[in-house]
Amino acid sequence: MNWQEVCSNPNLKNLPFKIELNEYGQIVMSPMKVLHSLLQGEIERLLLHYAPGGKVFPECAIFTPKGTKVADVVWVSSARLQIIKHEAECSVAPEICIEVLSDSNTELEMMAKKKLYFGQGAQEFWLCDQQGAMRFFNADNELAHSQMLPDFPVQVDV
Repeated sequence: MNWQEVCSNPNLKNLPFKIELNEYGQIVMSPMKVLHSLLQGEIERLLLHYAPGGKVFPECAIFTPKGTKVADVVWVSSARLQIIKHEAECSVAPEICIEVLSDSNTELEMMAKKKLYFGQGAQEFWLCDQQGAMRFFNADNELAHSQMLPDFPVQVDV
């Protein structure tokens, strides 16, 4: 199965789970709790405040060699948005890809997604734990704060 087939399948349209594809075209579903959504929303709000240029949006499907991955929140420049705006899944990752950890995620899984997002052109990867603590990465290292948005808080409160 490819991402376009998943998106157009009426049986999958309203599932209350986050859906991704693995490298074999199999659907992977992860349940999300309210806290996860609250953290996503607060990160979006903060991004709109600290990064007034570009666009911020949730649940962004990104093509990778290991299947379609869905970043919880992204920030994308206007220039990159013109490339991906009408795609079923992003052929190039937004500049900032953010994941919010849930009970069904592992650190190993998140580090694998980080590598995949950077392979697709992301400039930073952010990880938010269930207590709202933010971690920031570029392609080479973990950072004390975002290089793109240095004033973004290291703690998100909901």
